[in-house]
Amino acid sequence: MTRILAACSPGEVRVAVLGDSFELLDYAIWRPGAPDGFGDVLVGRVIARVPAMAGAFVALPDAEGFLPDTAGAPGLSEGEAVAVRVVRAAQGGKGPRLMRLPDVACGAPALIRRGDSPLQRLAAVFPEAPIEIDDAALFAELLSGPLGKRLVLVADAFDGGVADAVEGLEGRWYALAGGVRAGFFPSPALTAIDMDGGATTGGRGEKTAVQFAANRAALPGLARQIRLRNLSGAILVDFAGLPAKRRAALGPDLAAALLADPARPRLLGFTQLGLAEILRPRTTPPLHELLVGPHAAGLAALRALVDRQRAAPLSRATLRAAPAVIAALQSDPEALRDAARRTGAKPALHSDPSLPNYIWTLDPI
Repeated sequence: MTRILAACSPGEVRVAVLGDSFELLDYAIWRPGAPDGFGDVLVGRVIARVPAMAGAFVALPDAEGFLPDTAGAPGLSEGEAVAVRVVRAAQGGKGPRLMRLPDVACGAPALIRRGDSPLQRLAAVFPEAPIEIDDAALFAELLSGPLGKRLVLVADAFDGGVADAVEGLEGRWYALAGGVRAGFFPSPALTAIDMDGGATTGGRGEKTAVQFAANRAALPGLARQIRLRNLSGAILVDFAGLPAKRRAALGPDLAAALLADPARPRLLGFTQLGLAEILRPRTTPPLHELLVGPHAAGLAALRALVDRQRAAPLSRATLRAAPAVIAALQSDPEALRDAARRTGAKPALHSDPSLPNYIWTLDPI
């Protein structure tokens, strides 16, 4: 039976979908105090028409988004109020991509309605799956909503196997079938995937045939990793060991492996160097973006703080961290309230400029 598992910690819910064979089918991170914005309905104001970019920039309550001509920008003038929906979350310093909602009344810039949470999105993809949640407060909050009949309160949503599988998504390298492992190297422009077939080179038989079979066996797992990591935009895959002319023969199997992904990624073809070109539409931030930065570090620190308190109920600790980490936590009051609820006391935070980047530590009080 397919199940949706929601593991809760201060400011964060990790949502894993587990299939009949106990394999991960999908994964997402939900941060209630810092929503990704996808699906939000807002009223904004046009601040600039940009014919060269075929669209208009729109001032939103907390950001600046881009409304393409193909999504409703024509006919709008600077200063005009417009109702929009976020169809692609902000990325890499760029604001969200918008779509006009012509039938929604406009007033002052404001958030009209939040989009669905990652938990709601996965619940829609797997409509028959029960949802197991390990936090009583979130369980009670969701019980009266549309997901209420599917909710099950559990002590721990992630057992050791699920936790290990989720942790594997955070690593750069992942072992696939056929003795192949995939390395994921994201950049602002694209994600490069390096297929390493070192374990296949010693097999008997003609070398190219062995490596072709190994790459082919790895394709279903590769497609699952692309989905689980929510990779998006341009993706280039460098297959292991094969000559460039031989790689195109993997195209039909790769395209078939991508079909199960509801994001509908497309195999565009192969470059002259033999790199497979995949385009997967971006709507929400990929996993690797969510796992870095001061906010991610701060939430990891709060999780460690709660774990320490659970292991030693009489202990107390100060969270000492780089200023950027402390600032990120202070901008997420929901996470701090959640931590206080779990530990019985407001977290003690100390900003330490001597700590570099996103470093933090827990100091006994």
